[in-house]
Amino acid sequence: MIKDLINIELKDLPIPGLDIHIIKKYVVKSEPAESFFVSNFSLLLIKSGKFRIQLKEIIQDLSERDLLVIPKDSFCTLLEVEGKLQLYLISFSSEFAAENGLQKKLVDSFYFFIGKTSLKIALEEKEFLVLSLIYKLIYFVNKDAKQNGVDAELQRISFNLFLYELRLIYTKYTSDTSQHFTRKESLIIRFLTILAIHYKKQHNAPFYAGALYVTTGHLNKIVKQVTGKTVKKLIIETIISEAENLLEDLQLTIVDIAYELEFPTANSFSVFFKKHTSISPSRYRSNAMEKFKTR
Repeated sequence: MIKDLINIELKDLPIPGLDIHIIKKYVVKSEPAESFFVSNFSLLLIKSGKFRIQLKEIIQDLSERDLLVIPKDSFCTLLEVEGKLQLYLISFSSEFAAENGLQKKLVDSFYFFIGKTSLKIALEEKEFLVLSLIYKLIYFVNKDAKQNGVDAELQRISFNLFLYELRLIYTKYTSDTSQHFTRKESLIIRFLTILAIHYKKQHNAPFYAGALYVTTGHLNKIVKQVTGKTVKKLIIETIISEAENLLEDLQLTIVDIAYELEFPTANSFSVFFKKHTSISPSRYRSNAMEKFKTR
């Protein structure tokens, strides 16, 4: 069961790149010690019962309130289930995480996903309750997307809450020495950090390559390997995401937003926004207002 859920094809889901399950009764459908490769980033949160799993050479014993980060491309072996196992499971692609979580205050959460080693954290009760509530929020957003279509704003908010809580957990329970990254992984983290800080002023890939002392081609190659997208694509998506947030603030004019995002004119911002979203900033704002009225 876990094998099938973790390795689901994420592209064809109601929210492409994201899948989430609340499992109230885990049914063992596979033989003990069945092994498989993990194709998506996944996080397991245990509500009750006990669960033993091996990721690469590390055996993890999980019980109530444990959080387990399962890196993409891990070799996984399910060993044993005890008691009434209840759990929360979220899986997502690197593209989805990059597109929905590139904010300065959230970059630390990406340490979870860049590392190749599984990470188990025993949460305190309050932390478990908060994280489980966020899982439920994302679950119901996902469920509603199946029935009524995707609400992009609510999707972004719920996933950012998830990343924000992971950032707090990472900061509390890990240290600089607890995660060991390869040069490629370190490059990605430094790129995401610089992007989160400078995307408003720096819209071109060569700036980020220069700041990291690598060629633009090399940075593009490494970033695409991890996120599935080019540096330029991530820059554009980060700017668009922030532009959408700003457009939903009715106190800001289009001129204000263009200035905030370092575009030379309101018109150049409008051209950029429409090129990458297929609608004008004013139309996006109107649509957002209509959604708000119908809630």
